Amino acid sequence: MTGNLPLSGVRVFELGGNVAGPYATWILAELGAEVTKVERPEGDDCRGWGPPFWQDQSTLFQAINRNKDSSVYDLKSDGAAERLRADLIEQADVVLQSLRPGTVERFGLDAERLTAENPRLIYCNLRAFGATGPLKDRPGYDALIQAFGGIMSVTGEEGRPPVRAGISAVDMGTGLWCAIGILAAVVRRHQTGKGGVVDASLFETALAWMSFYSADYQTTGDVPVRHGSGVRGIVPYQAFECSDGYLIVAASNDRLFVKLAEALGKPEWANDPKFRDNRNRSANRDELVGLIGGILSAETRAHWQQKLDAAGVPCAPTQTIDEVLAHPQTEALGIGQQASADGFKLFGLPLSFDGERPPLRTLAPKLNAANDDAA
Repeated sequence: MTGNLPLSGVRVFELGGNVAGPYATWILAELGAEVTKVERPEGDDCRGWGPPFWQDQSTLFQAINRNKDSSVYDLKSDGAAERLRADLIEQADVVLQSLRPGTVERFGLDAERLTAENPRLIYCNLRAFGATGPLKDRPGYDALIQAFGGIMSVTGEEGRPPVRAGISAVDMGTGLWCAIGILAAVVRRHQTGKGGVVDASLFETALAWMSFYSADYQTTGDVPVRHGSGVRGIVPYQAFECSDGYLIVAASNDRLFVKLAEALGKPEWANDPKFRDNRNRSANRDELVGLIGGILSAETRAHWQQKLDAAGVPCAPTQTIDEVLAHPQTEALGIGQQASADGFKLFGLPLSFDGERPPLRTLAPKLNAANDDAA
């Protein structure tokens, strides 16, 4: 479906680096946009974030910069900022910038100036703390915002040190919001003929992810606690240790709990006042979790998965990435796309159109690849 990708013909320039901005433009590139990474002479820091490395670039860089090109502009050299400004005004449909606060203004590459000269331009600012407020000029990274935004306070286990989510949840989430905002602006431009400015930030993403914890606190006055693999407000809904590993059991309503109790050989639990409904199960979380854990620990994950599947109780083993890659469901989806003859695969966009997933067109670019190819 290379020729009819949804964003074919849309020209995007990415000013920045690391994860959040490149993740946003990766989405746009997968959808068919022509994306140019604007890089410093030394390149995006993410190129060196390894080991591991594949083809002399970090695997993280390879994963989120496929289907793009690269051009170097040394903004500290004479005329470079003017050349970049001219290229953005004349060629860009979309500009996404995630540079340190004040950088684009210093070089005349900010939204106000560029959209004044090209009213059809869609300009997306990706900041750490937002466009306004006392911290608007402060830089930030995913881990800092996971901490500052409260995510670490509800991640991990009570009594243990703070834990960062194992993926860059804030960076990648902010990239998603940027892509959504840009796509909405593209639709609006079709309707009005005018572009505009999209603003997103890591901190606002963290606040959005914390929305129900905020509602909880304002309702009860109680600061939320951490539940490990579990969640607040639903019991049982967490990982339990079996004889050979962990199994997530998600009996998320009273009907499923009845099925779970029967599958575990404890049908009387369904009528126990302490466990009869979710409100009471939550109040007696520790006792119920201990009882279930004592039963599940006696057999393997496969044993309990087969038994719970037959009973209609949602469950899943906690898999490592090698198990995920080897699973027939992963293979059936075709989301792992061949990147080289030696079998190396990269995950594609988690979207399909009319049954087809956007393809891997090019690997992540070498630094300044666009200019080197043109030379």
